[in-house]
Order: sequence, then C-alpha cells, then structure tokens
Amino acid sequence: MDKMLDFRTVREDRPGARWKSLFDYHWPAYEHWYLSEGERERPAYLACFNALRRHMPELLGTYRALCDLAGGGDLSARLLSLYRPPPYITGCSQAVLARPGSTLLARNYDYPPELCEGTILYSRWNERRVIAMSDCLWGVLDGMNDAGLAVSLAFGGRKVVGDGFGAPIILRYILEFCDSVPQAAEVLARVPTHMAYNITVADRAGRYVTAMIAPDHKASIRRVPVATNHQKKIEWYAHALASETLIRERQLSILVDDQATTEERLVSAFFAPPLFRHDYGRGLGTVYTAVYRPAEGRAQFHWPGLHLNLTFDDFPEERITVRYGTRGLYSG
Repeated sequence: MDKMLDFRTVREDRPGARWKSLFDYHWPAYEHWYLSEGERERPAYLACFNALRRHMPELLGTYRALCDLAGGGDLSARLLSLYRPPPYITGCSQAVLARPGSTLLARNYDYPPELCEGTILYSRWNERRVIAMSDCLWGVLDGMNDAGLAVSLAFGGRKVVGDGFGAPIILRYILEFCDSVPQAAEVLARVPTHMAYNITVADRAGRYVTAMIAPDHKASIRRVPVATNHQKKIEWYAHALASETLIRERQLSILVDDQATTEERLVSAFFAPPLFRHDYGRGLGTVYTAVYRPAEGRAQFHWPGLHLNLTFDDFPEERITVRYGTRGLYSG
C-alpha cells in the first residue's frame, strides 16, 4: 500500500493560532508515542521544567507560550520539553560543501513517512527568523536562521539511551540563539542528549563542524563535513548494514573532498542511490531532501518531480502531497 504525506509550509512570527492548529492535529499521535513505554517512564513536569531552565533557559519564554496554547495540560507540557522522550531511530545523510563565497548544507531524511510531521515552519519567536522542518511540534530536524546558520541531525547508530534531551529541541535552541558555528558547537558540547546523534552545522562564513553527541560520553566536535548513521566505529551492526551507513559516508566523502564537485553535483547525488533510499518497508526510505544556503537565506526541499524554494522574504503558505510507492518510487 502506498503511503501519503502532506508537507505544509506554515508562517507565523509568534506562537498563535497556526501553531495551535498544528498541535491539535498532531497531538493524538504524539500522545500515543509519548506514552508508548508507559507514563511512569517519562519524567514529571517539574523535572522537565528544571532541565530546560538549567540547560536552555533562553527557551523558557517560548516553551511557556506553547504550553499555554496547547491547553496547559501536564502531559503536553512534559512532551513539549523533549526531556527524556521515548527513543526513536532515523537514517539520514548530510554534507557541507564549502567553497569560496558559498556554503551549502544538504541532507536526506530517511524515516517512515507516516511518522513524519511534514511541517516546514517559518517563525520569529525570539527576534531571529527561522525556517525549519519541524518535529515534535517545535523541534527541528534541519533548518536555518537569518544569521546565516544551518543545522541538520542524523541518528548516531548506537542503542544507548540516557538522561538528556531529544536532539530536535537542541537544534531549535541553536537556531533561536546562535549566530555562528563556534556558538553552536558550545551548545552541542554542554547540553545533554538522550540518544546518540550526529549534528552537522554550517554558517555563512564557510565554517562547519559535525558533533557526535551521546548520553554516555562527551561530545566529539570536529571539522568534518559529512555525517551518516555511525559515530567513530560501528556498534550496532544490524542497523549499519540495513542503513548502508558506511557506503553513504564514503560516497559523500569522495564528493566533498573532490575540488571539482560543484553544488549542483553534490545536490544531484542526494537524488540517487546510495544516498537516496527506497527502503520504506523498513522505515529507511528517503522522505525528503533539504538544501540550505545560509549566506543567501535560501531553503529548498526536493522530491522527485517536485520542489519548494523558500527564503525569509518569500515564504508562501502551501501544501504538497507526496506519495511513497510500494515499489520504492514516489511522486506527487
């Protein structure tokens, strides 16, 4: 059976009616996910609030506003903190191409389409404009801000789960309050994560890093332009084999290391195997391709035969329906 997903661009400077509509639409599915291991496995509200206050205090104003819009309930407030949420696993490939006068961050998001929110959100919650693919209602899978900073996450390929936040809220924090890669790296070094992730960050000055973060060790932050779904070594062999993480990493490394690689060549590689994946049956198919040009303030989202081209000054609200086929191909 084919899978369908609506992608929507939503523009709202301050938390308001549009965000509340998104919350009302997605809440039943998120509530089911949040309680999937039993309510006792999730931290109490006070623990969630205190964790945010300790590690990302600048987010508290926005967090309170969103909790109020969500109805002020205990469970929704706990979920929105994204503190110690249930574990979840993605695929994903991401790479930075830094050339004189131009920086590009491209990524494929590999995940079950039926579990993807599909919201591309334009916001100005803390005076900084942000365009991001939303997750968990206000978290970020990938995105950029008007200071010229772009971020993207990939699962780190390890089973470890610990005391920390879901990466989407960490990426939201970075885009709301960081201007540059050094500032983002400081956040990634100090804010705890509940799972292993590889976070790639690039800015308009051509700087980039990939941070390998996990709950059981200090963040490893290096000037590496490529990340897939393992960290320093393969630990979860079954996932590494199914996701072809080493093959994808090698393909991207060859491309970005080649001085002849243009932006067009790199982006086109994300539309073909091994980077573009058709394994929707195991939840490892490519849901979308995102391309960020932080110096231009331009975000592009691609599907075969379809694309969105968005900027901070030109962000129309629209809907695109994508069909993911059982034979591994999809079209609008």
